[in-house]
Amino acid sequence: MSEILSIRQKIIDSLQQAAVQAQTSGKLPQVPLPEVSVERPQNPEHGDYATSFPLKLARAAGLEPLAIANIITKPITPSPEIADIAVAPPGFINFTFSNDWLTHQVSNILSAGDTYGSIELGKGKRVQIEFVSVNPTGPLHVGHGRGAILGSALANVLNIAGFAVEEEYYINDTGNQINTFNRSLFARYQQSLGIDTEMPAEGYFGNYMIELAKEIKDEKGDSFLNLPQQEAESQIGKVGLAKMISQIKQDLDLLGVNFDVWFSEKSLYDNGQYRKVMSILKQGGYLADKESATWFVSTALGEDKDNVVVRSDGSATYFATDIAYHYNKFVERHFDRVIDIWGADHQGHVSRMKAVVSALGIDPERLEVIISQMVTLRRGGELVRLSKRSGDIVTLHEVIEEVGVDACRFFFLARSADSQMDFDLELAKKESQDNPVYYVQYAHARIASILRLAKEMEISFNDGDVSLLAAEPELSLIRKMLMLPEIVELIANTLEPHHLTYYAQDLATAFHSFYKQCRVVSDDEPLCKARLKLVAAAKLVLARTLHLMGMTAPETM
Repeated sequence: MSEILSIRQKIIDSLQQAAVQAQTSGKLPQVPLPEVSVERPQNPEHGDYATSFPLKLARAAGLEPLAIANIITKPITPSPEIADIAVAPPGFINFTFSNDWLTHQVSNILSAGDTYGSIELGKGKRVQIEFVSVNPTGPLHVGHGRGAILGSALANVLNIAGFAVEEEYYINDTGNQINTFNRSLFARYQQSLGIDTEMPAEGYFGNYMIELAKEIKDEKGDSFLNLPQQEAESQIGKVGLAKMISQIKQDLDLLGVNFDVWFSEKSLYDNGQYRKVMSILKQGGYLADKESATWFVSTALGEDKDNVVVRSDGSATYFATDIAYHYNKFVERHFDRVIDIWGADHQGHVSRMKAVVSALGIDPERLEVIISQMVTLRRGGELVRLSKRSGDIVTLHEVIEEVGVDACRFFFLARSADSQMDFDLELAKKESQDNPVYYVQYAHARIASILRLAKEMEISFNDGDVSLLAAEPELSLIRKMLMLPEIVELIANTLEPHHLTYYAQDLATAFHSFYKQCRVVSDDEPLCKARLKLVAAAKLVLARTLHLMGMTAPETM
């Protein structure tokens, strides 16, 4: 556990002990004590940590919150880390760090280096994050980009929070959609060879299918015309599917999103998981045959309705293969937790997946689902609906090309997953403080320029005395730097990586404020060295935050 989290826990322990001691001495009545929690107050005048514990205890104890606060704080003595413990109306207890302890943390941050912010919350538990998992029947669009960045950033945070994380892409490479893709591609292939044929009514009509068919024709000639139609559709489909998956991988790689495992849906049939899981559910009495189909009896587990797993034609539904897939995750691969990031159209799928996981004898709490809401593209005030290049959907690749990887990653991450978001392409390209990406990265580049100047002037600051850092902008910057381990803990507990974007902006603001008010390189050699040490620590923390978001930390801009 990091030092800052240890201090927070020490405060919690001291409050609990003080409350129990007060009950033992008769100063507080013997009533059940609520859970003690401490928070970061929004107003810095209220200290570094605050607790509303007396307010929670007041009703049960039959005392005024202020009276409880005074009783509890009396036996608590300030520690080397805490300079002041104060009671504030209507019943808060505020804790303020000592300046000596604060300034010493600059050296601790520099000593921690690239491990700063890492915590031991996960204790090595195995976590699988499955995300993107787009059907390989078309290119990635902006909505997929949002899910990609959510999963990627979350994996980064969980890794440094002490979890053993695997990132996985689930390839839907079988079923009706693949059959439709195969028929559509063969029709476009025939058309590219001058054969007058119609597209399937339910086919994939995007321009990318025309380009894909032409590419295959250029490589393979008319070889698929020599096969029976069903075999031709199957064979050209395999070629097309491989090309689509390759393109998806390239786009994700461009975005800095890499997977440990690319898992084939087809393998669930080839390796027997589908048959096995259907047998388990049948033996458990969770399957019923009715209306010429096989149903999972979700209502027996509290759901509003039952769900089809095998259609009347004998084909498995998407839900059925998802059951087999999650059986594979939990039972065969032994993940302690599984986190699925799905698009907004999968909202109704969550509760039934929880129900079927329970039917398989797995604690449904081990399955956590994040729903990523829609993305709206804008160019200033104008809504962007179609690609300028193809007149079709705007692909993720086009957005990356226009605004860059760093802007994509920050903007996709900037809102909580359950909020719809507007992605302003014009703002993402601005080189001004209005653009949060530029604002944050400029802070890092500015720090780098200060350290370059110090190097040119041959100023060595390893022996800088950090106790000289007494100005409020200096202490405010240190306070903000110390919050990174708590941000990591918060994200690991809530699975909400968007907090990184807010923290990055707050940290950049704290640095810019310090820079304006405190001259770093000056004739005051001791203070100059101390401030250079602070600046070096700030650079480390800001770079660490940017890297957790999957962004670069530029040395110049």
